[in-house]
Amino acid sequence: MMFRNPLKLLFYLCLLTVILLLGYKTYLNVFLEDFAGVHTTQVEQIQRKVTTDQAFSFAVLGNINNSVGVFEDRIIPELNASGTDFLVSAGNAVSGGGEDKYRALYGSLSHLDIPYLLTFGAHEFNNFGSFRFYDHFGPHFYSIQVGNSRLIFLDSTGKTPWEWQVRWLEDLLNQDASKARILFIGHPLLKPEEDVLLDQPEDYLQPPEFRDALLKMVEKHNIKFVFSSNLSLYSEKQLGNTLFVTTGGAGGLILNNNTSFYHYVHVSVSPTGEVSHTLRKLEVGQHPILKQLESLWFFVYSLFYAGYLNFILIVAVFAAITIKLYAMIFIGKDYYPDYNLDPTPWLNKPLRVAMFTNNYLPFIGGVPISIARLKKGLEQLGDKLLVVAPRYKDQPAVEEHALRVPSLLAMGEKREFRLANIFLGRIRKRVRAFHPDIIHLHHPFWLGSLGLFMARRLKVPAIYTYHTRLEHYAHFVPLPGLIFRNLISHALIKRFANKCDGVIVPTYSTEEYLRMIGVKTPTFVQPTGIEYTRFQAVADEEITELRQALNLKSETVFISVSRLSNEKNIDFMIEAIGRLHQESTKPFHFLMIGEGHQKERLQNKIQELGLEDQITLVGAVPPEKMATWYRLGDAFLFASKSETQGMVILEAMAAGLPVVAVRSSGIDDVVRHGINGFKTPERQDLWCAQVKQLLEDEELRNTLSEQALAFSKDFSVEQFASNVREIYATTLAVSEKRQLKRRNA
Repeated sequence: MMFRNPLKLLFYLCLLTVILLLGYKTYLNVFLEDFAGVHTTQVEQIQRKVTTDQAFSFAVLGNINNSVGVFEDRIIPELNASGTDFLVSAGNAVSGGGEDKYRALYGSLSHLDIPYLLTFGAHEFNNFGSFRFYDHFGPHFYSIQVGNSRLIFLDSTGKTPWEWQVRWLEDLLNQDASKARILFIGHPLLKPEEDVLLDQPEDYLQPPEFRDALLKMVEKHNIKFVFSSNLSLYSEKQLGNTLFVTTGGAGGLILNNNTSFYHYVHVSVSPTGEVSHTLRKLEVGQHPILKQLESLWFFVYSLFYAGYLNFILIVAVFAAITIKLYAMIFIGKDYYPDYNLDPTPWLNKPLRVAMFTNNYLPFIGGVPISIARLKKGLEQLGDKLLVVAPRYKDQPAVEEHALRVPSLLAMGEKREFRLANIFLGRIRKRVRAFHPDIIHLHHPFWLGSLGLFMARRLKVPAIYTYHTRLEHYAHFVPLPGLIFRNLISHALIKRFANKCDGVIVPTYSTEEYLRMIGVKTPTFVQPTGIEYTRFQAVADEEITELRQALNLKSETVFISVSRLSNEKNIDFMIEAIGRLHQESTKPFHFLMIGEGHQKERLQNKIQELGLEDQITLVGAVPPEKMATWYRLGDAFLFASKSETQGMVILEAMAAGLPVVAVRSSGIDDVVRHGINGFKTPERQDLWCAQVKQLLEDEELRNTLSEQALAFSKDFSVEQFASNVREIYATTLAVSEKRQLKRRNA
């Protein structure tokens, strides 16, 4: 059989449905007109057809309820052939007051060859339908002169105050000289003599004062007929000279018994004002299945009259189902790695790698340093690199393998954060001329987005390294902090990462985070490398010289390296150091290395706490001298929660420093509690207690120092570059295999 797979058949049915819905919506919008004030044109047509002292006839129906099977298919053709002058709905022409129901009714009424008038009833009022009735048809209560007769339409819903309607009607009839008066009101004034199934007081005209006043008016002014709907039956009741008719058989809920049956009323008015009526029954024994099909058809019919919102909703639902089914049926999934990949061809030749980053040296930070080390390691392996990065004031005069981009905007106290001009055509031209084998992206926006665009245009794989927890940088974004922190940052990373061919993360906890937010791209755990040998090459004389320059004597030295910014949690450490100073008598000094827009505020805080002799904000230190500063210390302190790895922690360990840090992603994977340092929750008492232990227990400090040094040996730059190169080669192998499948498909 053609469709052995039921899901495949369902997929094609959904696809066909979407096509049909689009075509039907196009038809509705192109060929069907909008409508407003319809009663105006209908009254003009009626008065042109019926002249004074001329006999005329009209049909009265109640409870049309948007019926297609009865009203549209059965009653309308009969009326068009009957010679009746016009049609009157006694109420409930729609099944509800929604825009879709009014548009569906207008579509049904368009099949009439005669004019029509509607009574404002309960269903017209529901679902905020009163303003739609007014816009599409006209006032809720009104009166017209037809020949020698007056037709009066009242609002029984409570929308218009009944007192006002009674006063209006009194004034109208006092001046009226018509020979016949006929009243239409949606709710019946009198309860039928026949048994009515499950009727409620609200099915009849309320309040009682309105009903009583209207009955007096009917008697006083000799109104001959009162037509109502709202009950699914036919009933007539004589009261004085007035006949009260309840008609509700034009398509609503009909029981098909002696009382409740499909019908309409034919009314004739003579030139002398004599009014007569004839009940026209319809033999409609509709099969239950046909009724269900009619209901389904009306749902679709009315839904598409409702406008673009419902249309977009239904198409989106079907499209989502279609896409989902397509993915389930036609796209094979293998959740295990492809062990048949052969990255050897790319490992055996030099690669051309273009990197895109929003910050780079001489800006000092974890990302620029990581990129510089990877670039150096790859170049030592024979690869060619092109780094696309912002232009800085103090950058090197000559950079053979860098493309510096001028900035549109610089932010920060020292203009360290730069928004590069990604619209320059020379960027694309230079990258194309470079002919990269792979593009490596270091940020999920701006220059990173340009790099992803270039990768797609050049048809080469894109690798993204997740360096930064964006949610901790909400204070830099001109948006409400919680919106960026809890929603936008995660969505941005997820969307960007899923567009790339591979994602490099520094730790397993970071990989877990990406999976939790929905990243499905292949992920490679690869910590950033450190220049391990450089930390061992520092001479004792350099350390002694630096110690003397800082006027340090025998006190224990704590080191921290971080940008002085909110997300780095510097206040936490300053306050904890103040606590340590009070709790311990052993001398120490804390050197905080790094620059940032919070420096002045933090310096003022140190002075306010009286910690000038215990804490020094060193400022920026050139990268080539950092090894000496690390070696100057006895332990490394850290409290940032925004790290994905904490590269400075590995550098500190390479200098033999045990670490005390606040537990967070990235940190958790690097710091082994009680082995190479301590990690605590973000509680100053616990964090301070661990720092105090290292300060006062020299033997413990020496033991952790040796173990930290041994731990850091596995993170050399050389190994880092070699591992990343394997990731490149694997991604290129996947890309080639995918392209081969497409060519053979």
